[in-house]
Amino acid sequence: METPKPIKRHEALKPLSRQHHFGLLFSWKIRKGFSADISLERMKKYADWFFETEIKPHFKAEEEHIFPILDKEDEMVKRALKEHERIEKLFKDTIDPKKSLRLLEEELQAHIRFEERIMFNEIQKVATAEQLKTIEKLHIDDTPKTDYNDPFWK
Repeated sequence: METPKPIKRHEALKPLSRQHHFGLLFSWKIRKGFSADISLERMKKYADWFFETEIKPHFKAEEEHIFPILDKEDEMVKRALKEHERIEKLFKDTIDPKKSLRLLEEELQAHIRFEERIMFNEIQKVATAEQLKTIEKLHIDDTPKTDYNDPFWK
């Protein structure tokens, strides 16, 4: 069986792909928290912090600068926006945080896989050199935020 080749990401999209990696790590950390029976309060605090420091700015950058490369009626754009809305609701849910965190861990991971494997590949194909240059100039912060003070997943 042939090993799938790694996706060659354009330089302009690499910061967002690195942020996607942080999202996958978030999902892993939540799974670890549940398997180690970490208190829901601790995991929810981390989720709230992650939403503010990583997810909100990431979604904003995608919605303002990346998705418009495709037509707003494109099915991938519609799907991604709908998933952004759903993920944001899960992060903000205070009624049943246990259920929301479990769903969030799964749905965020699936969303990232969709964007990385399908949507970003299409964006890379259709983006003009000028659009990619504009994205590069945004200087999207892709450094990991290490200032969270309760690493319950360790």
